[in-house]
Amino acid sequence: MDRFQVHAPTQVIFGKDTESQAGRWCKYYGAHKVLVHFGGQSAKKSGLLDRVCASLEEAGLEYVLLGGVVPNPELGLIHEGIKLCREQNVDFILAVGGGSVIDSAKGIGYGLANAGEVWDFYARKRDVAACAPLGAVLTIAAAGSEMSNCSVVTNEDGWLKRGLSTDYGYCKFAIMNPELTYTLPAYQTASGCTDIMVHTLERYFTAPSTQQLALIDGIAETLLRNVMRNAKIALREPENYDARAEIMWSGTLSHNDTTGDRSFGDWSCHQLEHELSAMFGVAHGAGLAAVWGSWARYVYKENVGRFAQLAANVFNIPYNFRNPEATALEGIAAMESFFRHIGMPTNIHDLIGKTLSEEEIKTLAYKCSFMQTRTIGQFKVLQLEDMENIYRMAK
Repeated sequence: MDRFQVHAPTQVIFGKDTESQAGRWCKYYGAHKVLVHFGGQSAKKSGLLDRVCASLEEAGLEYVLLGGVVPNPELGLIHEGIKLCREQNVDFILAVGGGSVIDSAKGIGYGLANAGEVWDFYARKRDVAACAPLGAVLTIAAAGSEMSNCSVVTNEDGWLKRGLSTDYGYCKFAIMNPELTYTLPAYQTASGCTDIMVHTLERYFTAPSTQQLALIDGIAETLLRNVMRNAKIALREPENYDARAEIMWSGTLSHNDTTGDRSFGDWSCHQLEHELSAMFGVAHGAGLAAVWGSWARYVYKENVGRFAQLAANVFNIPYNFRNPEATALEGIAAMESFFRHIGMPTNIHDLIGKTLSEEEIKTLAYKCSFMQTRTIGQFKVLQLEDMENIYRMAK
């Protein structure tokens, strides 16, 4: 790799009971009045919200609450949050939840700190110039949004799902207590582990001309093996702290550029999946599992050796130097086998319960191409027709 840039300014507070420090860290980073942003009822029922609010009160901070974030967070609630923050003179946003809540908080932060329509930033009509300060209490190991500069938001007008990466989008701090993930349903745990793995895989499969550092490859391959091993343990023993801790920290490392600079990565699977979750409301990680194998089989000949390396170093498949293509294909099958083992779909039919129609395939690809104004991918650059073909393979 000729050049890269890493910027990871987020302070991490990791370990048991760390959510009790939320107020202290909000105050440390200049908060006077906090928006506590969260999802559904689980934060309330578990007592987590009460503990976080108690810590804010102990720190002498005022706060207001805004719940209702759904998976694949929506622009409408972000607008509501911006309005509430302005009315209540909020100067700090604390996300209590997983990646969707953190992404929604980032959207509110952009809208609060900048005039005009916040969707303009996601639609690439304007550049972000600032963000209200953010913190996170993480409850789901998956998206890595707690220590990345990324957020993804869905606009209900047309169900357009768009991502935004900006150096203004980092949390000031992230509180990470693996105990908070104990009560996650098995499907959500598996979906989160898949998201972590594909964040790493997107960086692993760079443009064929890119020379990846052996050290970064080793970190990525170790992280993949680590998540696979501990996902099985966590699904079998949901309250195994060590397994949950390994998964949670892996999720953070997978998206803060430790496993590779995202600007060199492929990201086709994420782009393809964004349209699936926008159209069908599916879990993001499950959608990734549903398309990854079809994408891999469509593109692997661009650099057979890269897929063969994955097979050998992650799945311990003997490298067939006379026929590396066989090794590559065996590795793709092994990855799909792992996804199935943890209860993830490996095609779209299993994801949504029906086969995609040709009209749906064309609509998905058209939206994925931003109405035929862009290509996706770097390992293999994908045109509109390629996107359609992958959706057909995966349907």
